[in-house]
Amino acid sequence: QVQLVESGGGLVQAGGSLRLSCAVSGSFFRVNSMGWYRQAPEKQRDLVAGITRDGSTNYADSVKGRFTISRDNAKNTVYLQMNSLKPEDTAVYYCNAQVQRPGSRDYWGQGTQVTVSS
Repeated sequence: QVQLVESGGGLVQAGGSLRLSCAVSGSFFRVNSMGWYRQAPEKQRDLVAGITRDGSTNYADSVKGRFTISRDNAKNTVYLQMNSLKPEDTAVYYCNAQVQRPGSRDYWGQGTQVTVSS
């Protein structure tokens, strides 16, 4: 069984920072790509940032220059450093990981709320 456990969400004022973490645990061979998605009320879930196992990254245009995704392969953990937060960043943030067991499939975290007040 594979579990993704997220932490680091909360309430912050506009312009502030938060750091999200997501650790993958359980029985598996390797974690391949990882990423963060977010979903605001009555909106679809969208990709925020992704990172491959070798560290290549991609970002949504709306967060470029403000958010940084990183990972620690030894800890099977992905991070999202969020700076210069805006009210429109308010959403539930979900961690995603492509896990090889050896068969490969996507797993999701339970979600963590990020609220940015104006």
